[in-house]
Amino acid sequence: MIGIKKILLNIINFIYKFLKKIVVVLLIVVVVFSIASYFAKTNYKTESALMADAVASTTFKGVFIRDEQAITYDGSGAVCYGVPDGGCLGKGSVIADIYSTDAQIIINQEIDKLNTELNILNKIQNPGTTEAAQPLHLSMLIDESYRKAVYDRETCNYDSLESERNDLLLHMSTYKMITDPTVDFSQRITDVKNRIAELKNSGSNPIQTIKSDRPAYFVSYCDGYEDKLNKENIGSLTVSDIENVTDTKEKSNTIIGKLIDGYTWELAGVVDNSKKNYKAGDNVKLKFESTANEFNATIIDIKPGDNPQKSIITLSCDEFNYDLVQHRCERTEIINGKVKGLKVPRKAIRFKEITEKVTDEKTGIESKVTTNYKGVYIIQGEQIAFRKLNVIFEGSDYVISEPRGIIDDDEYLSLYDDIIVEGVDSNGK
Repeated sequence: MIGIKKILLNIINFIYKFLKKIVVVLLIVVVVFSIASYFAKTNYKTESALMADAVASTTFKGVFIRDEQAITYDGSGAVCYGVPDGGCLGKGSVIADIYSTDAQIIINQEIDKLNTELNILNKIQNPGTTEAAQPLHLSMLIDESYRKAVYDRETCNYDSLESERNDLLLHMSTYKMITDPTVDFSQRITDVKNRIAELKNSGSNPIQTIKSDRPAYFVSYCDGYEDKLNKENIGSLTVSDIENVTDTKEKSNTIIGKLIDGYTWELAGVVDNSKKNYKAGDNVKLKFESTANEFNATIIDIKPGDNPQKSIITLSCDEFNYDLVQHRCERTEIINGKVKGLKVPRKAIRFKEITEKVTDEKTGIESKVTTNYKGVYIIQGEQIAFRKLNVIFEGSDYVISEPRGIIDDDEYLSLYDDIIVEGVDSNGK
């Protein structure tokens, strides 16, 4: 009898263990199936909300406004300029010499080039230079001049490049002299002096010299806008006036160029200021298509046009150089600061109507208001949640939203939220 009970207990124990294993296996299957079904139903493409920087800027056609006066002559002879574009003139300074032929100009240019070489040679040959110079110090100067010359070439600063080229030549030649006693530039100095004397004998004086009657800056062309686009008329410019300005230069044998009064100039353009991004008094930076440099400027006026998206913006700048006088108008970028926030792909943005209780500050009466909010859907655990956006910058394919920590509201997007980029509609499904 005892043996039969023992056999029955073993059978029951075996069945219990077997059923227990089946239950565990079934539970695992159910869990795996549930997870697989969840991910099959929620095939979302997500991106984490991360901090990013963006430059707040607008691109438009900028029109340069300056007080200018055209300079002309009778058109006979060849013009040799005494000042580069953007160069500063004093009262009585030579703007240009007029020679009878181009050959005379070429002779003068060669004389100037030889005089530069002669000055360098005299510095090298000066005993004081070689006595004070040390090879190690000269090597450092050579390296520095070379790097500066490369930089000037990359930034198209050709005036500085010429100066660095001469310095590099001076340092390398001096190094050669103090390391090799056989090197001597005396014969070259004599040859250069003889060549200069020869050229002067074959040259001639200018038939006319044109001088400035006042302190001013100079530009070697005119474009026909000198009497129209000036500081006196800037307030009467219309949107169509600005849009119709072209960047052309007048072709005339009698034009020497023009004088520009003062180094302060204005820039006018048409921008979309419907979101009030710009206001008078703002300090901004300007970038132009023709140069890599940035220029500091101040907005002096914003005048709305008939079209809300077309306002006339006027800016003032007191930086002046060669690049800024080469065009009447060009593509301009106005930069009014940098913003930092959460970067959100534009394709992830959805709109959702949310009904909220609003309390009137004066009466204290509560009412319900429905607002269509801009935001995104995020994955929060296994749930989908809508988060509002406080957009502070809009790019071409993304926006920057103010972080939740700044605006202190849990209903807004926060750092590291999983933004659903694809796989959900405006209703969160």
